[in-house]
Amino acid sequence: MRRSYKFLLRPTARQAAALAACLEDHRQLYNAALEHRRAAYRKAGVTVRYGDQSAELKHIRADDADGQGRWSFSSQQATLRRLDKAFKAFFARVKTGRKPGFPRFKGRGWFDTVERPKDGDGCRWDSQPEHPSATFVRLQGIGHVRVHQHRPVKGRVKTIGVKREGNCWYVVLSCDDVPAEMLPATGAVAGIDLGIASLVTTSDGEHLANPRRLEASADRLAAAQRDLARTKRGSRRRRKAVARVAALRAKVRRQRLDGAHKAALTLVRGYDVIVHEDLRIVNMTRSASGTLQAPGRMVAQKSGLNRSILDAGWGVFLTVLAHKAESAGRELIAVDPRNTSRTCARCGHCAKENRVTQAEFVCTACGHTAHADVNAAVIILRAGLALRDAAEAA
Repeated sequence: MRRSYKFLLRPTARQAAALAACLEDHRQLYNAALEHRRAAYRKAGVTVRYGDQSAELKHIRADDADGQGRWSFSSQQATLRRLDKAFKAFFARVKTGRKPGFPRFKGRGWFDTVERPKDGDGCRWDSQPEHPSATFVRLQGIGHVRVHQHRPVKGRVKTIGVKREGNCWYVVLSCDDVPAEMLPATGAVAGIDLGIASLVTTSDGEHLANPRRLEASADRLAAAQRDLARTKRGSRRRRKAVARVAALRAKVRRQRLDGAHKAALTLVRGYDVIVHEDLRIVNMTRSASGTLQAPGRMVAQKSGLNRSILDAGWGVFLTVLAHKAESAGRELIAVDPRNTSRTCARCGHCAKENRVTQAEFVCTACGHTAHADVNAAVIILRAGLALRDAAEAA
């Protein structure tokens, strides 16, 4: 399996300045390559591809030895591949009729990652398992940077990336051949229903709480944003206000990820088979504002629901759950979410009126009553087991 490890870097002041310069030079390279593609197509109708721009790198490095020439050649190729990937995604959206979203120039603060595609090519992971406090990563043009390695790295290091988050620097290792950590079988199966009141409700009737991290930090975040709105652009006070808002949002993001890991680990340890809904979260959180000619309905209510869904972090949770299930040898099944909250788990009757309130389910056909989320989780489990049986019979 391939897994990623993220560790905090502890650079010296000189190394931090060099890391910032590295990001800035790669940002300028990205923007110059984007302008090259735009200008070539606009003026001559010529399509410039990754291979063409990669071939010009040696001339760029030779002409700017103190700038672009300081950094790893392969990391600059990775930046050009990043632009090429953005163009491929753009053309894929055009073909499918979605909103195109043409690749944009990267402003300051919007380019915070540089990747080295191969360990040993302009970078080297220097880990000493017996002395984790003496772990370093060597980066061309920067030197040996101390790493806070809080857990062992397993597998073979494939790529090394450096990422800036606020005032902190991180190294991200992508490793191949990471051994799976199989958990003992439990013989239990479960369907899970994702919600707002409870993050997860299982078919066994267990509820995992939704901590609502953004709502808990809403007052402090609102105060920080008001302070930011009162500052003058370009001022030192504004930079401090921006950093404060970014720090608060980063804390919420870390708390949400930590909660997702803990909830996913609880499920993976308890069940061999986990069935969940194949949710389209982007569609579910689409704005209801509409247009001037056709205004949306219940715009304020829909906006609040969207905020609550995003605060719950369903997408983050499902991603973490998939990774942990694969590593532990558990089976994860995704089913169609349509009508799971309206179908009776006893008689199978499906009607909108069955869902009396957010938490109460009363079947209009047989009178079966249950917690609405538990009833939905049972329906999800049955649908997943039916899919698995069909796949085994085929």
